[in-house]
Amino acid sequence: MQETVILAAAGIDRRAAWLAAAPAPGPAPRPGLAWIPGGQFRMGSDHHYPEEAPSHPVRVSGFWMAATVVTNADFARFVDATGYVTLAERDPDPALYPGAIPGMLVPGGMVFFKPPGRVDLRDIGNWWAYVGGADWKHPRGPDSSLAGLDDHPVVQVVHEDALAYARWAGLELPTEAEWEFAARGGLDGADYVWGADFLPDGAPMANTWHGQFPWQRLPPATAAGTMPVRAFAPNGYGLYQMAGNVWEWTADWYRARHPAAAHKACCVPLDPRGGALDGSYQAGQPGGAQRIARKTIKGGSHLCAPNYCRRYRPAARYPHPLDTATCHLGFRCILRT
Repeated sequence: MQETVILAAAGIDRRAAWLAAAPAPGPAPRPGLAWIPGGQFRMGSDHHYPEEAPSHPVRVSGFWMAATVVTNADFARFVDATGYVTLAERDPDPALYPGAIPGMLVPGGMVFFKPPGRVDLRDIGNWWAYVGGADWKHPRGPDSSLAGLDDHPVVQVVHEDALAYARWAGLELPTEAEWEFAARGGLDGADYVWGADFLPDGAPMANTWHGQFPWQRLPPATAAGTMPVRAFAPNGYGLYQMAGNVWEWTADWYRARHPAAAHKACCVPLDPRGGALDGSYQAGQPGGAQRIARKTIKGGSHLCAPNYCRRYRPAARYPHPLDTATCHLGFRCILRT
C-alpha cells in the first residue's frame, strides 16, 4: 500500500511493527476468522465530519474478526437452523409509532431508488422510500429476490437480527473501537482503509458510488448495489470491504462526539465502549414511545460518494435507529480471546 511504502522509506513500517507486537495466539478457532493483533491507535479524525472528532488515542486487545460481512448464504443457514424471523418481516407495533399512517404499519424496510435527475440533497426522501415487503430475502421489495446474491452481504437486518445471528454462531458484534482498529489494517492515521489516496492510480478500491449521487451512477456499479463480499483486495489484517459495499452495525450506542484525549499516556482507554443508551436518541426528538435509540454504524456503503456522505473511511461513523432495516446495512462478527 502507498502509505506503507512511504513509511518504510522513512525507516518506519507501522503495519509490520504492529503485527509483530501481538502475534496470533494460535490457528484460527474456526474458518473465516482473521487475527486482529490489538494495540494503540488514534481513533477518529479532526479533518472530516464533526462527529468523528476529536481524534484521540485508544488501545484495544487482540481479537478474531470475520474476514467478510455475513452473506445471504450465511444468514440463510441461520434462519434454516433456527426459524428466526427478522424485524422487517414482523408486523410493527403501533404503540411505537403514534400518528403513523396506517398503510405504513406493515412489515418492510428502507429501499434506495435512483432518481432520474438532479434532486435536492437536503431531502433524503428524494431517493429513500419505506417499502412494504422489503426484507432480507427481498432486499429491494417484494418483487426482488436473492437470485445470484448468495455471496453478497445480507441486508435489511436490524441490530437485534445481527445480535441473534452472532449469538447463534457463538460470536459477538465489535465495539466501535475494535471495528475501527481492524478497518485500519495497521495503517494508523491513514484516511482510507488502503492508504492515503481515495483512487490510487485511478483504481477503485471499494464498492462506493461513482458519479453524482444520487442520480448518476457510473461503473463499476451493479444492479444490486452491493457486490460479492470478496470483490476487492483485503486490508492489512486480511479483512475484506471494511469500506463501502454495506454499512456495518457495531455494539456501541451512538454519541455525537468522541471523548477528549487522555492527558497522560497511562490513562489511554483500553477497550472502550461507546456512549450511554440515554445519549443515543436524536437531539430534539420529542419524548415518548416514538423515541428510538441508535447504534453506531461504520464503514460507509455503495451509496457513499465524493459529493455526498464521504464516509467510506475507517474514522467515519453514523447513528442508525435500532428499528430501521435498509438495503445498505449489514454486519460482521468477532470472537474475543
